[in-house]
Amino acid sequence: MMTPQQIAQQIEPLTLEERLGWISLNYPTASFSTSFGKEDQAITHAIGSASLPLRVFTLDTGRLFEETHALAAITRERYHLEIQTFFPETQQVEALVTAKGPTSFYESVEARLECCRIRKVEPLRRALQGTAAWITGMRRGQSENRAHLPFAEWDAEHELVKIHPLLDWDDARLDAYLQAQNVPVNRLHAKGYPSIGCAPCTRPVPQGQDPRAGRWWWEDTTKKECGLHLHQGENA
Repeated sequence: MMTPQQIAQQIEPLTLEERLGWISLNYPTASFSTSFGKEDQAITHAIGSASLPLRVFTLDTGRLFEETHALAAITRERYHLEIQTFFPETQQVEALVTAKGPTSFYESVEARLECCRIRKVEPLRRALQGTAAWITGMRRGQSENRAHLPFAEWDAEHELVKIHPLLDWDDARLDAYLQAQNVPVNRLHAKGYPSIGCAPCTRPVPQGQDPRAGRWWWEDTTKKECGLHLHQGENA
């Protein structure tokens, strides 16, 4: 079994398509999680265009934008991909909303993380069962919290390796790839949404600000995570 450092050494010199091909050969049970952002659409295009045998899944929190659902439908049709969808457990959502209302996440960081745990983290746990490698669309330039990520890392929570094939791509390179390949993207990007999550927790970002400033904007700007991606002991 290769270490994350060995995986990074193998994939760093490769193109995106070669990186994904390498992952599919070395990790037959690898899974790619998409939230239909620009990064995820680039990876989906590479997987679909090359017919790579990589499982693709998404988390539907029940609070996504209409534009995100529309893009999901376009993407499935364009690439003829089966995108497995995981929803939160009904009883957990019902209990949360009954006890605390539909917008408790605005009240505190703890309340917001509780909502994220029910709507994202728990479904992700189910989605990753049986997976040896988790492919993500994370890039170093997305936020301060991701600036020093390695290409591959061990995820102790899920007991698998996480691989970030777009880690070293900047905004210009990503946008150029999407344009050159005519990849469909979320209509909200053109309206000032560089990072798109749940509708109640995402707003447009003025040009020049941190791309993730529109996510959970009422909280500390140094932490813009929901609990899906933990790095080196972080818990949020």
